[in-house]
Amino acid sequence: MLVADGWEQYKLIDCGEGEKVEDWNGFRLRRPDPQAIWPWTGPISIREDVHGHYHRSKQGGGEWEFKKRIPPSWTISYGSLKFRIEPTGFKHTGLFPEQAVNWDWMADKIRRADRPVRVLNLFAYTGGATCACLAAGASVCHVDASKGMVAWGKENVALSGLADKPVRFIVDDAVKFVQREIRRERFYDAIILDPPSYGRGPNGELWKLEDELFSLMDLLKDALSEEPLFLLLNSYTTGFSPQVAENMLRLTVNRRHPGRVTHGEVGLPVGKTGLVLPCGSFARWEK
Repeated sequence: MLVADGWEQYKLIDCGEGEKVEDWNGFRLRRPDPQAIWPWTGPISIREDVHGHYHRSKQGGGEWEFKKRIPPSWTISYGSLKFRIEPTGFKHTGLFPEQAVNWDWMADKIRRADRPVRVLNLFAYTGGATCACLAAGASVCHVDASKGMVAWGKENVALSGLADKPVRFIVDDAVKFVQREIRRERFYDAIILDPPSYGRGPNGELWKLEDELFSLMDLLKDALSEEPLFLLLNSYTTGFSPQVAENMLRLTVNRRHPGRVTHGEVGLPVGKTGLVLPCGSFARWEK
């Protein structure tokens, strides 16, 4: 497992009984986490003394209970990168801190390439990977079906001082966009994707991971350049083994571009307990 232990302004303080307590640059939030099925490790004061607590509803969704004054949003830094944090109605904050291990890996690959690198970031959310790749010297095409997420991504790029870097922001269905790029013969040296389990495109296009992912991966092999650098597939889908993702890469991208395929999990250190909270899986293809 790759552990994102390089944060200074984020900490996973404690977790247990299906929840976690995090410090986001001075603001403590308590949120659900289905992986934390063990008992809490720390004193009750840690989970009670929080700024906000997200309560799930039996009818689905949930809502925040704010126990202390908290701004509508604030910023957090990871190295030179800066992101806006906001507690949303779906329990999320606009950032997945465990992805920092992938940001570091991608940035290192781009810098070591010592050449111009074109990156396609699909299902790009609020642009953590976009910022990391831009800061490493790549040009990035940032694609997401949500207009609001693309706007948030633009804001994070500006906060990180990268607004003058070569980046395109696209609101579109990922599959349709990639199909058009291939027809235009516009290819990419690196591709990042974090597809949802279920979703809809900007025009109502239906996406179900188990039905659509293999065909997308097969399509992406044709979107890579003649000298590709890497492809990173992330997943937060429960029950979706990282070995499945690696198998898909071997059957698609690796057949056209023979290279190295690996898979694993990402996680966060839990305070000083020595525990690690699993936070998702990945598969990587690299030249």
